[in-house]
Order: sequence, then C-alpha cells, then structure tokens
Amino acid sequence: MHDLSHGLATASLALADPSGGNSAVRATEAGGFAALGWLLVALPLAGAALLLLGGRMTDKWGPALATALSWGSFAVGVAIIVQLSGLPAEERALSVPLWDWVSVGELSLSAGLLLDPLSLAFVMLITFVGSLIHVYSLGYMEHDPDKRRFFAYLNLFVAAMLILVLADSYLLLFVGWEGVGLASYLLIGFWNWNPDYAEAANKAFVVNRVGDVGLITAMAIMLATFGALDFATVHGSAGGASDLTLTLIGLALLLGACGKSAQFPLQSWLGDAMAGPTPVSALIHAATMVTAGVYLIARSQAIYDLTPDARLVVAVVGAVTLLYGAIVGCAKDDIKKALAASTMSQIGYMMLAVGLGPAGYLYAIFHLVTHGFFKANMFLGAGSVMHAMDNKVDMRRFGALSREVKITWLTFAAGWLAIIGFPFTAGWYSKDYIIETALAAPGWQGWVFGGVAMLGAGITAFYMSRLFFMTFYGKARWHDDAHPHESPLVMTIPMMVLALGSLLLGAVLYPTGIITGWLEPVFGHAEHGEPLIPVLAIQITVGVLMVVGVALAWLRYGRDEVPVTAPEGSALTRAARRDLYQDDLNDALFTGPTMALSRTAVEADTTLVEGGVTGGTTSSLGSVSGLLRRAQNGFVRSYALTMLLGVVVILGAVWVMQ
Repeated sequence: MHDLSHGLATASLALADPSGGNSAVRATEAGGFAALGWLLVALPLAGAALLLLGGRMTDKWGPALATALSWGSFAVGVAIIVQLSGLPAEERALSVPLWDWVSVGELSLSAGLLLDPLSLAFVMLITFVGSLIHVYSLGYMEHDPDKRRFFAYLNLFVAAMLILVLADSYLLLFVGWEGVGLASYLLIGFWNWNPDYAEAANKAFVVNRVGDVGLITAMAIMLATFGALDFATVHGSAGGASDLTLTLIGLALLLGACGKSAQFPLQSWLGDAMAGPTPVSALIHAATMVTAGVYLIARSQAIYDLTPDARLVVAVVGAVTLLYGAIVGCAKDDIKKALAASTMSQIGYMMLAVGLGPAGYLYAIFHLVTHGFFKANMFLGAGSVMHAMDNKVDMRRFGALSREVKITWLTFAAGWLAIIGFPFTAGWYSKDYIIETALAAPGWQGWVFGGVAMLGAGITAFYMSRLFFMTFYGKARWHDDAHPHESPLVMTIPMMVLALGSLLLGAVLYPTGIITGWLEPVFGHAEHGEPLIPVLAIQITVGVLMVVGVALAWLRYGRDEVPVTAPEGSALTRAARRDLYQDDLNDALFTGPTMALSRTAVEADTTLVEGGVTGGTTSSLGSVSGLLRRAQNGFVRSYALTMLLGVVVILGAVWVMQ
C-alpha cells in the first residue's frame, strides 16, 4: 500500500510547515485574502457576541445572521485556499500575527494564526459542514423559544474550533480547545430543564477536563524544555530533546486527544452527549469536537516521529477504541446513541492511522474529511426521523419509514453506504486505505492492527445495517397516534448536499490526487508500500466482510420481525447496552472513592474542627447570643425601661466619681 518517505516528510516540513522549525511567511507579505485570515474566526465570534448581548431584540433575525456569518467564514476560507493553491508547495504556510500575549523577563509568548494545508483542510470541513448544520437548524429549531441562544452557541462552537485548528502555538490552541469544551457543554445541556440533559452536559465537561490535564502537562514540559509553545520552536527543537521527554510529551498529548475525541479510556461521555438537540450531535461528531484530538496528534507529527513508543500507544488506543465503539453500536436501540458509537469507532480508525507513522497521517485526515460528510448526513437524517416521529429515538418503535420519508431515507442510505465501505463511495476510499496501511505496519503490528481494522469493518457493516433496516424497513412498529411526515426543505437540502458528498467526495479527492497533493507539504510525499497480503486480497476480504455484515443484519432486522421490547440477549449484548460497563468501572475506580473521600473530609471537619476545636467557642457564643436575644423582644416598654436603667447607671457613676 502507501508509505511516506520519512526523509521527504522531514524535508517538506522544514520547507513549508512551521512544525519543521522554520517560520511561516507573514500573510501581510504574501498579500491577498491571507492577510484577512483573522476574519475566519472573527465572523462567527461576532455572531455569537451579537446574539448573546443583543438579547430578545435579535430573536427574529439572529438565527439568519448567525447562519450568514458562518457561510461568510467559509467564503473567506475558500478565497485563502485559492490563493495558497497558486503558490509553490514549499511556500504554502502563512502566518497571521495577532498580539504579544505574555512577556515576563526572557519569556515571550505571542498569539497568531497559521494558514497551511492542514489547518485550511479543517477550515473547509468546519465551515462548510458547520454552515449546512446552521441551515438545517433553521428548520429543526424553528419553534424553540430560545433558538437565538442556540444559534449563538453554534457560532461560538464554530469560532472556537477554528481557533483550535488555526492557532500557531499550543497556547492559543488550548484557548480554542477550552472554547470547544465550553460550547459543547452549553449545547449538550441546552434543554437543561431536563435533569438527564444537564447531567449529560456535566459528564462531558468533567471527562474532558481530565483530558485537559494531559494537554496542560504537555505544554508545561514543552515550556520547561524548549522555553516556548509555538509550533515552529517546539517542533524545530524536538530533535534535541531526550527520548524520555518526547515520550512524556507524546503521551500527555494523547491523553488530551482521548478526552476530546472520546477515545479509550475517556470515551464514556460521548453517548450521553446525545442529550442535546440533534444538530449539536451532528456538529460535535462531524465537524468539530471529536476531530480535535486527531488534529492535535497530526499537528504534533514532528514529536511523534521521534518517539516510536508514544506513537505505538496512539495506535493501540485507536485499535481498542474502534472495536469498542463497534461492539457497543451493535446493541444500541437509540438511533443517536448507535450513531455516537459509530463515531467513536471511526475516530478510532483515524487514531490508529496517525499512530502508524508517516503513511498514516494523510489517510487519517482523508478519512476525517469524508467521515465529516457521511456522519453529518446520518445525524441530520436521524434528526429528520425524529422530526417525523414526534422526537422518538427508539428504533424498535420505527420500521417501514422508507415509504413515509423518502428524501430522508435516500439521503440516509448514501451515508450508510459510505460508512460500511460500499465500493467507490467516500468511506470506501478513505477507510480501506487505513486498513491497507495498518497491514503494511512492521512485524506483529501489521497482523494485529490490520486484523483489528478488518474486523472492525465487518462489525461496522453489521451494526450500521442494523440501524438502517430497523429504521426504514420491516413492519411499521409505531403507535396509531404517530403520523410520520417528511421534513421541510430547509432541513432536507443540507441532507441532500451531504449525501452527494458521502457518495462522491472520495472519488473527487483521492484518485485525482487533490487530497494528497494538498497535504503533501505538511506530511510529505506519499510512497507506495507493500502490505502483508496483496492489495486485491485485502479489498476482496474487506468486501466479503461487508457483505456478510449486511446480510446478517438483513436476516435479523430487515426480513424478520423486530420485537418492540428488546430481548434480554447474551452476556455480551447486555454488556454492550451498558457500554461494556465503562461507567460502572469509572464509578468503582474514580467516582466512588472520590465521593467517599469527600464524605470523610466533611465528617472530619464536622467532628474534629467544629466539635473539637471550635465547639467550645461556638457553644459559649451561642449562650451569650441567647441571652442578648431576650433583650431584643420588640416591646417599646422594655426598651424604655432599659434606657431608664442606663440613665440611672450613668448618673450613679458620675455621682461616685465626684
């Protein structure tokens, strides 16, 4: 399959990307639209500020403005890409200085943006898919009384993710990182009048803070080792650091990535995050939050290329997660939670790819882009199904919807074909290249990672077909009071656009060389490597696994009658319904002991501090205050008597003193 020459990759990085150690050309020197790169972030950020500060006066036109500003950011991104495309490959890295941030003694940290092929690939995904989700939300949230606030949060989400991918340093990246966490918290818990939704938002927030400890630790080590946090200095100086230092940085960065991208062992929040409105789920899973971890690892290529141990751990985490998500997806009856499990699994493929070394970075980003289209397509399709079924999410209460919501069915089918790897769809191109790259890994890694990737493909075909057949085929299992109906055009048009991308994007990007040529200045030139078994044999094997997975799902959930109440199932099925007991494990290892420690501390404070140390003082003060309260009884005659007694005492004292 494909391999990347490490020497060429290093040379390309040194020429074009600040991660290779050289500073990017200033955008102001390059001229054109690149000098306006700050508008990419400023437009959606301004939309969020206007809608939040404008209050009810923006209710009518606020959502439309937020949508227009998101499209405006996309237009600026297109203009910058056109400009960069006209430059030689080695010059496709431009910087946009913003301000001097920290200046203490010899320490000087500045903020700026980096416009290079990697960051702009993410800009296109975030702004295009994100803007389509904005359009869809105009219909989905039409009758919500707080839709203005919802669109403000959507703009904030897009702006924060753009800061994350455009930052030229880990410090500014961290600002976007935290902004994404805040926006996800606000949107997951948007309907926080429901205690379960509020709890889901809190869970996502807390688990991501655990991952943040990793990113903060990595930055602390970088600052202590290199005296800087910008990509140019850190990546350019990485070769002079010790193996232990680089490994610690790589593992700390991975912990941060696991939190944001819901990778093992920090994946427990993703299923609960489906509590938010469905457009939020599409934004989190397709264009923003969960892709951040993959971006962090890919952007830190210069570090991981020098620490094979940390890179191997990245691959192991990805392999474990892709199987974990696939197994969990097989047992979920909630359509959104089944899709969430599939996202976890697909991001696992991307993490596996970036952990495989030079060849994997390109295919991870390629799969990330195609996945953004077909996953957004299916999440918006799930929202359309919910719109048709009075917000029901239980697939056991669906069935036969292909006759009722034909546009939703057809567009969802495009996403389904892509994710199961049907030949020549977007997912077939991108995921199969990851599988072939895994089988080209050295030694035992090729057999283990390649085998896991192929097994995951077969399971994916089964559980995604299960979802598709339970929803759109078989007998109608809804109640008589349900009246399925198609969504309005403002919702179905974005689904049509995404469906087209799900089918054609892979063929447009890869065989034409667009994606490889565009990312080559960052990741290096693609070389063909040899997997453990012939490529044709791999394609046939994966194709057979796909057919078997689809056939098994059809026999069980398409042809046969689906019980309205889920049967008890096997031990594995019961475990998968409970997310393989991840929450139980977290409670036993972390939450339970922490709560017990907190209760012990409170009891110690009550018993020892209040009872032993301050108990006597508290009791004495209480007795005195009790006596004083008797004097403050509210009767005027008592107060007059007290005043008279006071006068008598004062006169007596004066007489004695004379």
